[in-house]
Amino acid sequence: MRMEKLQESLYELVVDTSTKLPKDVRRAVAKAKLNENAGTRSAMSLDTITNNIMMAEENVSPICQDTGLPTFKVKTPVGVNQLKITNAIHAAIEQATKDGKLRPNSVDSITGENSGNNLGAGIPVVKYEQWEEDYVDVRLILKGGGCENKNIQYSLPAELEGLGRAGRDLDGIRKCIMHSVYQAQGQGCSAGFIGVGIGGDRSSGYDLAKQQLFRNNDDVNENEDLRKLEEYVMDNANTLGIGTMGFGGETTLLGCKIGVMHRIPASFYVSVAYNCWAFRRQGVKMNAETGEIIDWYYQEGDDVDFAQEAAKEVAAAESNESREVVLEAPITEAQIRELKVGDVVKINGALHTGRDAIHKHLMDNDAPIDLDGQVIYHCGPVMLKDKEGNWEVKAAGPTTSIREEPYQGDIMKKFGIRAVIGKGGMGKKTLKALQEHGGVYLNAIGGAAQYYADCIEGVEGVDLMEFGIPEAMWHLKVNEFKAVVTMDSHGNSLHEDVEKTSLEKLENFKEPVFK
Repeated sequence: MRMEKLQESLYELVVDTSTKLPKDVRRAVAKAKLNENAGTRSAMSLDTITNNIMMAEENVSPICQDTGLPTFKVKTPVGVNQLKITNAIHAAIEQATKDGKLRPNSVDSITGENSGNNLGAGIPVVKYEQWEEDYVDVRLILKGGGCENKNIQYSLPAELEGLGRAGRDLDGIRKCIMHSVYQAQGQGCSAGFIGVGIGGDRSSGYDLAKQQLFRNNDDVNENEDLRKLEEYVMDNANTLGIGTMGFGGETTLLGCKIGVMHRIPASFYVSVAYNCWAFRRQGVKMNAETGEIIDWYYQEGDDVDFAQEAAKEVAAAESNESREVVLEAPITEAQIRELKVGDVVKINGALHTGRDAIHKHLMDNDAPIDLDGQVIYHCGPVMLKDKEGNWEVKAAGPTTSIREEPYQGDIMKKFGIRAVIGKGGMGKKTLKALQEHGGVYLNAIGGAAQYYADCIEGVEGVDLMEFGIPEAMWHLKVNEFKAVVTMDSHGNSLHEDVEKTSLEKLENFKEPVFK
C-alpha cells in the first residue's frame, strides 16, 4: 500500500465528514422540516440548520465548530499493515487541522495543554477488525462534546424519573431509551440520533451503542424484537415535545438504532450514545494495495437539495410571531429588563467568546478587557490566519452552556456582563443571577457554525491564547447575530418549561408495552 495515496484518501474522508452530511442524515432533517409548524421557534431553528448545511458544503468548512473526537472503525484484509494505516490517519488528521477542516480538540487531561494538531494519547480513536474481503473499509464519525455529554448508561433494574421501575426485560429497555431522549432535552443539539447497546459490560456496552451510529439511518434491523423497538421509539419519542434545540416542537429524534450482545448474569446494561443533528459520519471502500478510494458509503437513495426550499425558509422566518430586538454593546440593564422569553435578539457590534477555561480564569482574575455591558458567547471557534497574518473565523457555533453553571452568575455580577449566548440553557443559579443582576440568556442554534461565522465581520483581537484556540477569549465584531431569549431577567426559563411538560408526557409511557 503506497503511503502517499493512502494519506490522500484518508484526508479526503476527514474533510468530507467534517463539511458534508451524508444523504441519510439530510433526508432525516428534511423530513423534520416538513413535520414542523411554520413560524415556530423550532421551524426557525430548522431553517437555520438547513442553511448552515448548504453553507458548509459550499465553503468546504466545518458544519459545526466542535469537530469532536475522531473515531475510526477500520476493517482490513489479513496481511494489510495496520500500523501504516494508523500513521496515515494521524497525518491526515494533522493536515486537516492545519487547513481549518478540524478544530484542535486534543487536550492533555492533566496539564490542560492543547496539542494544537488533534493528536495525543488516545486521540484519534482507531479500532481495527480483520475480515476476508479484499478491500479496506474505513468509517469515521466526528462526535462533538455537546452530544457526547448526553450519553447515558443504565444498570437494570432501575427506577427512572417519570417511568417508574425498569426491569431486566424488553420493556425495561424501552423505558431506558425513552428516558434517554427525555434527559437529553435540547443540550445535545436536538433533533438528534441515538445508538443503543444492550448487554455487555460498561465499556463494551458503550462501544456497541456508538457502533450503531455507523448504521445507515434508513436500514431495517434484522432482529425482529429490536426492529419493533426501534419503530416504537421513533413513533413515540417525538410526542415528548422537546423539539429542535429544546425549543418545543414536533421533532425531537431523527433516528434510533439498537444492537444487542450477551452479558454476564449479574449485570444488565443499556447504553445510549446520543448524536446531534450534525451527524458527521462517512465511510469509504479503499483499494488494499494502493489506498485509493473505490467507493463511498452512505450515498444510497435520493439526495436533498435544500436550496430549493430557500424561498419557503424565508417565508417561514418572516411569519415568526416573536418580537425582534436589536442590541449593541454596551447594553444597559433597562434594555435587558424589557426582554422576555421568546424574543428574537439580533446582536450588532462587539461579542466576546468565553468557554470553560475563561470562566474558571475570570473567577480569580481580572478580565483582559472591560466587560461592563458586554455580551459573552459560549463558543470555541475554528480560526485560521490569512496570507497577511490576520485571524479569520472559519466556524463559530455555540457550545453547551450548562458546563459554565458553577461560574456564570458570579461572573456576570463581577464584571457587569448583560447577556450570555450559548445553547441548551442554564440552571437555577444562573437564572437567579439574571433576575438579581439584570441579565439575559440567549440560545443560538447548536451546530450552525457556518451560519454564525457569516455574521462575524472581523476579529478585533484575542486574549488568553495560552488556553489554546478554542478556549481563548476572541473579540469579534458581528452583524445581525441572531439568537432567542430563553431565560430572562424576570425568572422565566423556556428550558424549565419544556423539561416540565416533557416529563409530564413521559409519564404516559409507564405502562408495559412489550411483554
